Amino acid sequence: MLTKKQYSQILDELDNCKRPLYFFHDDSDGLASFLLLYRYKLEGKGVCVKSHPKVDSRFFKVVEEYGPDKIFILDLAILEQDFADEFRSIPIVWIDHHSPIIIPGVKYFNPRVEDVNDITCVSHHCYNVIKESRPGDLWIAAAGIIGDWQLSTVTEEFSKKYPELLPASIRRPEKALFDSPFSKVIKMMNFVLKGRTQDVMKCVKIFTRIESPHELMEGSTSRAKYIVKRFEGINDLYEKLLAFSMKKVSKGRLLVVTYKEDKMSFTGELSNELLYRYPDKVVLVAREKSGEMKCSLRTSPGLNLPSVIGKALDGVSGYGGGHEYACGACVNVEDFPRFVKQIREAIR
Repeated sequence: MLTKKQYSQILDELDNCKRPLYFFHDDSDGLASFLLLYRYKLEGKGVCVKSHPKVDSRFFKVVEEYGPDKIFILDLAILEQDFADEFRSIPIVWIDHHSPIIIPGVKYFNPRVEDVNDITCVSHHCYNVIKESRPGDLWIAAAGIIGDWQLSTVTEEFSKKYPELLPASIRRPEKALFDSPFSKVIKMMNFVLKGRTQDVMKCVKIFTRIESPHELMEGSTSRAKYIVKRFEGINDLYEKLLAFSMKKVSKGRLLVVTYKEDKMSFTGELSNELLYRYPDKVVLVAREKSGEMKCSLRTSPGLNLPSVIGKALDGVSGYGGGHEYACGACVNVEDFPRFVKQIREAIR
């Protein structure tokens, strides 16, 4: 866990800038982290980092055109050295919970620096940074935390304030994520980040103005109705894919689902829900695009996925890694059968 001193340092970084630029991951934890800091600061610009969870030369032009006086990087696993070198004159504040990467000159906040097993998500930390000024944003933090398959003291506080959305009887993050009234809000935050960047950022802008979870769930304002309408269109695609995936379940330990979709990726959400429904399985969901299989893997405690992926990539053109129970990978289409075969061998 980050310390009170570290939370104070992050807050000081926020207070001492006028034109911040925020890079955030394209999931509920990343979005919530951005919203928490932006709604406190009410200044700056957000950039949703899609496809690859890293900040690199792709974003040189964004920085040059916006001209920030500080850069915040939220819930992104990789910051390339060339990016840090290119913008050495701009202070960079990086808040993360993936495997630590220390880059000289970057102000880095990651609980895993002190405890490699502490993967407390970024939205939990961002809320603790700003909660004294914006306690009403508790629901945003809770959505980010639960969406990252976690529960914390923040979600406990949320449950007490909104027992109708997250009953105290729910003690497991996966239950909260897939089987609570609040799950709809979390799903909205994930799904509106899909599709064209222009559409994504319009929804993100609306989220900076939403006042409560009930506003979203009830569609009680025109801005909330816009979010709901876009969510429902995307969710319809997802539900069809989920139904297709459930037909793939067999007796073996490994559940493999492959699909083609050019515009939107559902690999992370689908692998999470399939694991919830079939907790005894090792889940591999792969989307074919541009000659590659973009994979999301999930497992229940008892198996170390990074180790499994390391073995599965032997002789395979690709890469992968992540958390102990949740990983991503990308391999060439031609190598995918071998990749799957080596996963089966590794989990026996």
